[in-house]
Amino acid sequence: MASTVSAGGLPAVGAIDWKSPFRWLGGGWRDLWKAPGPCLIYGLALALISFGLFYALVESDAEFWVLALTVGFVFVAPMLAVGLYEAGRLIERGEKPTLARMVYVRAAVRQDVFYLGLGLVFIYLLWGRIAQIVYGLSTYQLHRTVMDFVDFATGTSDGWSMLFAGTLVGGATAYFVYCLVVVSAPMLLDRDSNIFAATAVSFTAVTKNFGPMTLWAAIIAILVLVSAATAFIAFIVVFPWLGLASWRAYRELVPGPIKA
Repeated sequence: MASTVSAGGLPAVGAIDWKSPFRWLGGGWRDLWKAPGPCLIYGLALALISFGLFYALVESDAEFWVLALTVGFVFVAPMLAVGLYEAGRLIERGEKPTLARMVYVRAAVRQDVFYLGLGLVFIYLLWGRIAQIVYGLSTYQLHRTVMDFVDFATGTSDGWSMLFAGTLVGGATAYFVYCLVVVSAPMLLDRDSNIFAATAVSFTAVTKNFGPMTLWAAIIAILVLVSAATAFIAFIVVFPWLGLASWRAYRELVPGPIKA
């Protein structure tokens, strides 16, 4: 058996292949139906919050922010999935997850998890400002209705430039955040590790398995966008599915005994 500790004292990162993301999805799907009640209620709560925000922005004719915040959602999603990581951990231990244990995760109540969450919120707010700048540099007009904004974004050269620049900057920012948290968020719940070690292991996991991990990032992005296209209703199933699959990803990337 390979060592679970690297030469530098950090947990060793395993090598994965291109099939791994699909194994995680398959395992996450099976786990979802081992505890459908609490997991789907968890997903329903997030779907309702997301839909409520979406509806409020559309009714306020703040259509630009619908697009910007949808992209930025991936920045804070790892912290919103903490309860699902806990569900995955309990299922792996042969225990039955309950909604109470998913809502209040004892292992998440510590400084390092707070610091990670605070950092993600800061990046999320920063992305909102960047998106605002990209929009402001793309047009001198303020599009006050959804249709006006859609016509501008899809029917003008300035709109296409805005979408290209926003996708480029947003994609780069999202991928950086992904490298930061794909392993660190569940690792902080499972191990007595600090935020610096957890994020270092997370970056190592991505760089060591760049191709498969980029594929995993693309799968997550596609499922989030598909969910957004349903006004986030699909989040009822998609979010718990991805959360449980992400726990499996962490366990394969950073093998070792599971925390009691």
